[in-house]
Amino acid sequence: MDLSQEYTLIEDAIPGRGDLVVAKVTALGHHTWVELPSGRRATLYVGDELLLAYGARYAPDQFEAELPEDLGPADLVAAGGVLGKVHSRHTAVGAPTRLDPVGLLGDAEGRVLNLRDFRLPEPPTALRPPTTIVVVGTSMNSGKTTTVAAIVRGLTLAGLRVGTAKLTGTGAGGDPWLFRDAGAVAAYDFTDAGYPTTFRVPLDDLVESSQLLHGHLAAQAVDAVILEIADGVLQAETAALLDRPEMRRLVDGMVFASGEAAGALFGVARLQSLGLPVLAVSGLLTCSPLAMREAAAGLSVPVYTPADLCSPILATSLLDRVGGALPGATGDSMLA
Repeated sequence: MDLSQEYTLIEDAIPGRGDLVVAKVTALGHHTWVELPSGRRATLYVGDELLLAYGARYAPDQFEAELPEDLGPADLVAAGGVLGKVHSRHTAVGAPTRLDPVGLLGDAEGRVLNLRDFRLPEPPTALRPPTTIVVVGTSMNSGKTTTVAAIVRGLTLAGLRVGTAKLTGTGAGGDPWLFRDAGAVAAYDFTDAGYPTTFRVPLDDLVESSQLLHGHLAAQAVDAVILEIADGVLQAETAALLDRPEMRRLVDGMVFASGEAAGALFGVARLQSLGLPVLAVSGLLTCSPLAMREAAAGLSVPVYTPADLCSPILATSLLDRVGGALPGATGDSMLA
């Protein structure tokens, strides 16, 4: 955003998804800091004025929040800078930080600015489609992001160019930065497509944004793309996205992340019932050797720890299983 140009404040409007808003902190709650574009966690004080984006949130471990109907008092529903209206919260989570909106941010002509005004342009056509693996899980905090990073690391160590994108969730910088640290040559998420969160976003828009992000990765001549779909297979947007033909055409294989054995069995069975090719299971359940054995006993696919997936031989074996092994990769055997 160019802060050198003139902006206006619009004080009488109905907020929309992704609209930018200036709001003042009136009471501190669960979130006592906000993430800056640089990644620094800025401590909040009552009276601070913040530039945020309106959005809903689906987070069973934290907040369920909807888009407010007016510019009245609202809640900081995510430290990434999302303003919404909390409807329910996990019992272990305190009340949200409260803010009073000052007004929607507008341009010099008084047009409300939205995050979509700053989205990526349409990508150029890729010369060839990259092999694409999607990581999905039982719920938030099931180990999906760690699984993505581990696969990226393994493929990178095998000498491959890997791109990543997080297709759904709540905006925060940590996941794309982790993917880059693991070796991804490019890492995007849905905020790059103009959405602060994807909860309540119409399905057609989610499909379009997913294709946009995948297209940008493919255009960078990556050998493989690893995508993350947030939340769990029972979440409405996740379930609908997995069932769309446009998404199925992007997917060559899937890895399922779970926190426990029963969730792994349920999730793999659900994906396979949809005709989706499940390659392996990982996630938090791999913290427990016993849970891994429980899961392996009832699964037709292998269970891998993040350390396993960091192996270039094993990571490239995932590509082998979908016909995506590439010349030059150092991993040349299939471990299953």
